[in-house]
Amino acid sequence: MSIFAIGDLHLSFNENKPMNIFGENWDNYEEKIKENWIKYVKQDDLVLLPGDFSWSMHLEDTKKDFEFLNSLPGKKILLKGNHDYWWNTLKKMRNFLKDNNFYNIDFLMNNSYLYENNIIAGTRGWSLSDEQEEEKFIKREVARLELSLKDGIEKYGDDKEIIVCMHYPPITPSNILKKEKFEFINIMKKYNVKKCLYGHLHGNSINEAFEGMYENIEFKLVSADALNFDLYALE
Repeated sequence: MSIFAIGDLHLSFNENKPMNIFGENWDNYEEKIKENWIKYVKQDDLVLLPGDFSWSMHLEDTKKDFEFLNSLPGKKILLKGNHDYWWNTLKKMRNFLKDNNFYNIDFLMNNSYLYENNIIAGTRGWSLSDEQEEEKFIKREVARLELSLKDGIEKYGDDKEIIVCMHYPPITPSNILKKEKFEFINIMKKYNVKKCLYGHLHGNSINEAFEGMYENIEFKLVSADALNFDLYALE
């Protein structure tokens, strides 16, 4: 059994939100994702989707998008992105899935999951800008990340590999140069996280992403266009 990841699907089967404003590579992106997904993912595999799943504004309008996701193999875990305005309480979202017979999908929201010997934890995160008013939102998201990590360790033990999913980048080259805004990194170090997946970046901003090792944590950008609409396989 394997773990895969792909973020920022930006599905819009119920909306009119073309993504090719970010480039012609977004043309027919749903079919590209589906083709690559079916090629690699088996029913017992896990797929992590760190944010920006659907353009719909309301949960009831996401049905066609979830139908697309539900039709694909594997267990799927969704995290909230900055454009997931349809996101609701965990209870309401799980009831929505149940009512529509979407049984291979769940949500990461102040909780955690165990897959084989891996704990899956995470939070949306926030923009690491220089704006002072952003600090309170960063602190809130840091607290939510710690809540998710604690949940995983308390339920599954401290001898598991921890994979953190975030939507916003938890680190940027600018932060490293300035040696500041390492709140998310410090929490990951505290709980011995070894891998962090994130999305959010598209088009030219992909070139600004930090990927690789920092403070003994491996960071990987998994937004759909950064992966050329393929899926990232975790080793």
